[in-house]
Amino acid sequence: MVEKELSQTDSAYVQLESMIIFEQLESGAMYSEKQLADMLDMGRTPIREALQKLAWEQMVNIYPRRGIQIPTLTVEKQLKLLEVRRPIEALCAGLAAEKATREQKKQMRELAEGIVECAHDQNDQAFFHHLRQVHNELVAASRNDYIRQAMRPLQGLSRRFWFLYKEKDTEHPALLHAEVMKAVARGDKVSAVQAANDVIDYLHAFTLKQISY
Repeated sequence: MVEKELSQTDSAYVQLESMIIFEQLESGAMYSEKQLADMLDMGRTPIREALQKLAWEQMVNIYPRRGIQIPTLTVEKQLKLLEVRRPIEALCAGLAAEKATREQKKQMRELAEGIVECAHDQNDQAFFHHLRQVHNELVAASRNDYIRQAMRPLQGLSRRFWFLYKEKDTEHPALLHAEVMKAVARGDKVSAVQAANDVIDYLHAFTLKQISY
């Protein structure tokens, strides 16, 4: 799959999200724009623009004249998030199955293979990259800008929660995500919706497990 060249802002966004996901930026800690710019060897403008996107997605909290804080995650917040994500994700998958272009379906099949391979190789960075692509391609294929606006914060926060606690779980959701992509690639709306619900069922059970730890 051909990757698009990222703008500086988009590159900063992707790198900062990855640093949050993999706890290179610690929950509850405060950082300045200058610190983050130095970490990524970038100017402050793309950092500032990337942080605005991340703040909208609730991945960071921005406090004027104080800095940027990485918010803590809770089981309660994640369960509430999944309540909202379930119907939107199912709608997104169903629309994608109906509206995906031939090229998008080809990308879906490639992503289905790639995400399973990443899980098999236990390559967390590659899995994170593929998971972002899975989410982005599904939203793009739905051809609905309102779904795009609704899904971005829900998916980003869900990714962060899973990566934070994944070491406590013996299951892996790669095959579930792959089933969504394969159903969309077939143009099978019913199966795509069911597969999307299966992903949320897994995430809900995964989240509840954290209460017992």
